[in-house]
Amino acid sequence: MDKYVKVRKIGEGSFGKAILVKAKENGQHYVIKEINISKMSNKEREESRREVAVLANMKHPNIVLYRESFEENGCLYIVMDYCEGGDLFKKINAQKGTLFSEDQILDWFVQICLALKHIHDRKILHRDIKSQNIFLTKDGTIQLGDFGIARVLNSTAELARTCIGTPYYLSPEICQNKPYNNKSDIWALGCVLYEMCTLKHAFEAGNMKNLVLKIISGPFPPVSMHYSYDLRNLLSQLFKRNPRNRPSVNSILEKNFIAKRVEKFLTPQLIAEEFNHKIFQKFGPHAAP
Repeated sequence: MDKYVKVRKIGEGSFGKAILVKAKENGQHYVIKEINISKMSNKEREESRREVAVLANMKHPNIVLYRESFEENGCLYIVMDYCEGGDLFKKINAQKGTLFSEDQILDWFVQICLALKHIHDRKILHRDIKSQNIFLTKDGTIQLGDFGIARVLNSTAELARTCIGTPYYLSPEICQNKPYNNKSDIWALGCVLYEMCTLKHAFEAGNMKNLVLKIISGPFPPVSMHYSYDLRNLLSQLFKRNPRNRPSVNSILEKNFIAKRVEKFLTPQLIAEEFNHKIFQKFGPHAAP
């Protein structure tokens, strides 16, 4: 840690702390995730290191950039870029009830999808998509953060199947104790899209039991009719109870009203790289990193 000066703690999760730091070398701000690995078994530690190696390979304009990681005093430290624009959750709350324009929502949504596509194409599940994990850079670009981390931290296979993270984003299959899959990420994506459209959670309840009941069977309050049919219809597809009926992130990006926005955010060269499907296989039944 001696290359960095701690500025302040900016978050705490199931995994440990997130600390805003300043690099002594260049004065830049970064975020460091501090994860206690001292109580992990050797196998779990190995798993964590592997997960971090996966993070290190993610280079995409809509994914928070990983800088480095190191271990010290029983902790694993992961250094990531700092997004000065804050997270989408704060942005939504700051609206104080004033709805976003459809243009704004779709611009953000497309960027989230591009990040998720990059991850899913590489057989990696995010497992913790929520508005608090979607960040804005200084120039307003969306960046998805914290993927894979959920799995580093609950690294035993059993825990990988259980509810991780914020209950609002749990999919019906997770509520029914079925394994997490790529379509569980898609459900959470639907929850984020709904939040951008209504400034509220799609499924809310006073306690966990009622929340689970709502997620498994309850309707969600409809979205304002001043949004297009395309957008409202997409939401209902993302919220299909059966994961098989939800679209994959690739088929979402193929929808006309979504596809035409892609070139706003990726260079032609990146579009060619990202959308050349020959190099990727489809998800198998055990799609885990």
